[in-house]
Amino acid sequence: MSLSVAVAGASGYAGGELLRILAGHPEFEITTVTAHANAGASLGLLQPHLRSLAHLTLVDTSPENLVGHDVVFLALPHGKSGEITAALPDDTLIIDCGADHRLTDPAAWAKFYGGDYFGAWPYGLPELVLEAGGTQRDNLVGAKRIAVPGCNVTAISLGLAPGIRAGVLLPDDLVAILAVGTSGAGKALKPELLASEVMGSASAYAVGGTHRHTPEIQQNLTAAGGVGVTVSFTPMLVPMSRGILATSTAKLAPGVNEHDVRDAFEFAYAQEKFVHVLPAGQFPRTADTVGANTALIGIAVDEVAGRVVTVTAIDNLVKGTAGAAVQSANIALGLPEGLGLTTNGVAP
Repeated sequence: MSLSVAVAGASGYAGGELLRILAGHPEFEITTVTAHANAGASLGLLQPHLRSLAHLTLVDTSPENLVGHDVVFLALPHGKSGEITAALPDDTLIIDCGADHRLTDPAAWAKFYGGDYFGAWPYGLPELVLEAGGTQRDNLVGAKRIAVPGCNVTAISLGLAPGIRAGVLLPDDLVAILAVGTSGAGKALKPELLASEVMGSASAYAVGGTHRHTPEIQQNLTAAGGVGVTVSFTPMLVPMSRGILATSTAKLAPGVNEHDVRDAFEFAYAQEKFVHVLPAGQFPRTADTVGANTALIGIAVDEVAGRVVTVTAIDNLVKGTAGAAVQSANIALGLPEGLGLTTNGVAP
């Protein structure tokens, strides 16, 4: 028997990607799609690539329209999910792709987001290694509320956490520079995202520790065993529609060599379906992950600088958002973790 699914925020990029993945999921039936300003419009008009769902009509994003479903996916701006989730039944599985339930520290929420703090939910990054052993997936089994990570957070966390847990990387001087596709900024019209502004150009944004994903990265790497975690994280907007390429660096712990670093990452991800460590000397491209729920990681050691460099590629809309949401839902429901998801990208 199929589980009934509602997707809130279905007219946006994240909502559209959720629908694309869910449309091929054998255990889910999409029965309701919601929006705010676009309520009343045909889904086929706003997401014309979703041919199998074109018959659906968007309804208003309200608790009344979300009640009664087995699973509810929320793809809403920050501050909007928390207003809705409190009104939904406890036995409904809710997967929030927004920021409202990610942070465990109310002070961090107040500093980087502001407004009401709605509390932290089990965190939907299954492959995140934890200091005490195991991974975050252990905390998702049977969960009814799950907070999906930020896309930049996923790329940086997966690219550094195994080294921190193993003690081969020092956590107090982490630096990450990310090339980010424009879909990460959402579908709202913004002058800086116009094609004439983006094409043929690259630009930094949220520079100097101001990006809202910063405390979430610190939270994850602390959970992996880091003490006194500091991270300088700078995203760069580049002219591609989707994808993240995260170049993350950390100081090597004393006495550590490249073999130790590679062993730590290969041990952490040896059994993972969706996180792959590439052979020595190979580094991923964002193009290798388009449409796939994979994170590809290349590793190098800069012996002169005494630092490790990891290069992590993900599709920000799949492994960075919608794919992680479906993967986490599968775990929570006791379904095969990879159901409805693929490791194969789209090329060229």
